[in-house]
Amino acid sequence: MTSTLIYNIGLLATPLGKKVNKGIHQKDIHFLENAYVLIENGIIKEVGRGNLPKANQTIDAKGKLVTPGLIDAHTHLVFGGFRQNEMKMKLDSVPYLDILKAGGGILSTVKSTRESSKEELIIKTKKALDEMLNLGTTLLEAKSGYGLDFDNEVKQLEIVKELNKTHPIDIVSTFMAAHALPNEYKDNRQAYIEEVCNKMIPYVSENQLAEFCDVFCEKGVFNVEESREILLQAQKYNLKSKIHADEIETIGASLLAEEIKAKSAEHLIVCDDKGIDALANSNTIACLLPATSFYLGADFARARDMINKNVAIALASDYNPGSCPCLNMQFVMNLGCLKYKMTPEEVLNAVTLNAACAIDKEEMYGSIEEGKYGDLLIWDSYDLNYIFYRLGSNLINKVIKKGAVVVYNEKNS
Repeated sequence: MTSTLIYNIGLLATPLGKKVNKGIHQKDIHFLENAYVLIENGIIKEVGRGNLPKANQTIDAKGKLVTPGLIDAHTHLVFGGFRQNEMKMKLDSVPYLDILKAGGGILSTVKSTRESSKEELIIKTKKALDEMLNLGTTLLEAKSGYGLDFDNEVKQLEIVKELNKTHPIDIVSTFMAAHALPNEYKDNRQAYIEEVCNKMIPYVSENQLAEFCDVFCEKGVFNVEESREILLQAQKYNLKSKIHADEIETIGASLLAEEIKAKSAEHLIVCDDKGIDALANSNTIACLLPATSFYLGADFARARDMINKNVAIALASDYNPGSCPCLNMQFVMNLGCLKYKMTPEEVLNAVTLNAACAIDKEEMYGSIEEGKYGDLLIWDSYDLNYIFYRLGSNLINKVIKKGAVVVYNEKNS
């Protein structure tokens, strides 16, 4: 048996339980001073204070803050190339849908992804995962959607499956061929939708390449009726629903999320009162992406209104090559406080337990308590507020994944 004891924890801060926190409970964080955590065979065996249990190895937290590992519940992880050439258009305030129409945006990345070999994409993606891990992310969701044809969508999903086996970060896979309409189907939308529904979805399900299906429900992309058709077909094949909703225009995507019982509705930058009410009357989690709003100079989602209406909030990076080339969840946490006016406790919930719930992993992830995986962060901080107050620095001292130290930032010791 392998056992690890993290002791001399100045302050342990964690949500508790295996269900989402929302409304007034969004801020429910358990604090324990002078604590220890015992992990056996990767699973938390004991959390307490006082007399220390024995273990094969020990880690001295040196009085620092310890939290659960960060969970990034929305990324577009695997893609070819980057899109720095679009910076000028963004600075000139060219709308994203206009960039897309001009052959940029998603379609530009589709071209690069199709042209990249599987080996090239694995190397590129692993580099991103290494950086994420160094910044404290221990579990994430990864969407396809830059292939937009059978072979290349499968290629992306197979890369995620392979990296999930070999990289310390655990990865949950989402099939998202309905990310844009590929050029070869621009004059025949329904044919592409049928390709997604009748060929891709069955193959993805049968080969266990994804747990979720997502659709970009937006004006100029996939409308409500098309999104419903794709997501309901995916449900028939046991792929749970996510939906890109109300990012640019309000066309009813949040209402669809409630109707089809989507696990999460994501973006929600322009979600109106009607959409917020729909989410409040559902079990759908609002997965908000503040770094995207920051990067695009767009409005920020109405997080405070959502919390006040009892909508559960998760926060994620939206790491992608176009609208958010940021994979730093610490920066997302900063923005959660500064732009959404969420408290540190609310944000910590949003990037741990609630984020785990948004990808159906709350049974084993998202909190520091007996029976869950030993995924912990030791911060270069002695209190919770400091990690939200500081901006632009990596404050991670150690990343502990299932009881093993996988990142050790000596400068933060």
